[in-house]
Amino acid sequence: MSVNYVALGDSTAVGVGATRGGGYPERLASRLRRDGLSLGLTNLGVSGARIRDVFTGQVKAAVAVQPTLVTLGVGTNDIWRGTALEDFREDLERIARRLKQTGAPLALVNIADMALAPIAQMVPSTLYEGRIEPFNAAIAEVARAEGLHLVDLHSASREMFPRSTHFFSQDGFHPSDEGYEEWADLMLPTVRTLVSR
Repeated sequence: MSVNYVALGDSTAVGVGATRGGGYPERLASRLRRDGLSLGLTNLGVSGARIRDVFTGQVKAAVAVQPTLVTLGVGTNDIWRGTALEDFREDLERIARRLKQTGAPLALVNIADMALAPIAQMVPSTLYEGRIEPFNAAIAEVARAEGLHLVDLHSASREMFPRSTHFFSQDGFHPSDEGYEEWADLMLPTVRTLVSR
């Protein structure tokens, strides 16, 4: 079986913070190949991307390569940089509807609890406090309405971050190699189910 995997998103798709092996998409791809799948990966993630950037700059290219699996992780930059919640929701709906036309399942990751990240100690708490939950609620609502497959990184991060002292890279914001490995492990059961259909 051949899988055409397209990854959309921000610096975590790119793998900023890793010293080798890329972000979670590359690590997911290597796990699926170890399962015996023939898999091609097109990683369209862009560092710093917000949801509008995914919609305007990544979706068209994703559709063009005729994916059979899509992952999307976005939202942290929207929170730090003040995207309005309604705009975020609308763009996520647009992305979901456009990608639905490909027939490929979309695995969507919600936003980690960045209040527990080392960087949170160095920035005003107003940047993220009370903002992550409404964004994640919007992600969950769109996922339900549009038939997306939600991976709950937020709940997992509340266990991972305090337990895994090496989850973050030196910048205290992006995952380390170890962090991306844990992220890929978290997504693997959902993605495995989607590609076996």
